[in-house]
Amino acid sequence: MSWDLFIYFAVASVLLWTIGAYAAWRDNHEWKAFHISYRVLAYAATIAGLLVFFSFILSFWISLERPPLRTMGETRLWYSFFLPLAGLMVYSRWKYKWILSFSTLLALVFICVNLFKPEIHSKTLMPALQSPWFAPHVIVYMFAYALLGAATLMAIYILIKGRSSSSPISPLSTEYEAFDNLVYVGFAFMTFGMLFGALWAKEAWGHYWSWDPKETWAAITWFSYLVYVHYRRIPTHRPKLALWWLLVCFVLLQMCWWGINYLPSAIGSSVHTYNM
Repeated sequence: MSWDLFIYFAVASVLLWTIGAYAAWRDNHEWKAFHISYRVLAYAATIAGLLVFFSFILSFWISLERPPLRTMGETRLWYSFFLPLAGLMVYSRWKYKWILSFSTLLALVFICVNLFKPEIHSKTLMPALQSPWFAPHVIVYMFAYALLGAATLMAIYILIKGRSSSSPISPLSTEYEAFDNLVYVGFAFMTFGMLFGALWAKEAWGHYWSWDPKETWAAITWFSYLVYVHYRRIPTHRPKLALWWLLVCFVLLQMCWWGINYLPSAIGSSVHTYNM
């Protein structure tokens, strides 16, 4: 599968996700032309888009003869895939009509970055990346990032909703509980991703942890979400403060994911900047 074909798969996927997002807004109505509910259409279109997009990832994986996980462009592929998947999970569980629109929009942003700033995708894979722990480490992390991204969107939504309402944000509200669960699941997957990364590091470099700049920021991000999890369990916690702290956590996550590549302390010295 050539990278030049990505645009066709991307356009088809985004169109299907857009149909799913539109149908989600009308999920209480019936599509009279085919006598099916818009909710069914939302599921069908979103899942079809995910299948189309994943078919490219899988075909690209086969053509590269390695997992497409080495460059930032390749990891953006996975993030573009997991965002609509996370949106679909939220829509399925809590029926938020807007989540599929936001997840589609964010996925489109990452797709456009890949289209307008393509990177070289060679078959060459350095020895450190040939570990069997490398693929699960990155894939689990990308899924965690997508879940935490969806949680961040919901946190922003709740903050905006709280500003337009005279009533304070309730920690027992449906919206608050919903994004809270997303954070817990995303944090769990982040923890698994870090453990897989430690096993990969042991096999690739002979030690589980070395306080490399990337690892340092990964630890900072992990502890920031851990602070949120513990603060959230305090009965007298302030919901608005928790929401703002979650936004700070997501900024730290972005620094850990791609911001590290531009730090002078990491360029040329970090073992995690092999894609620069």
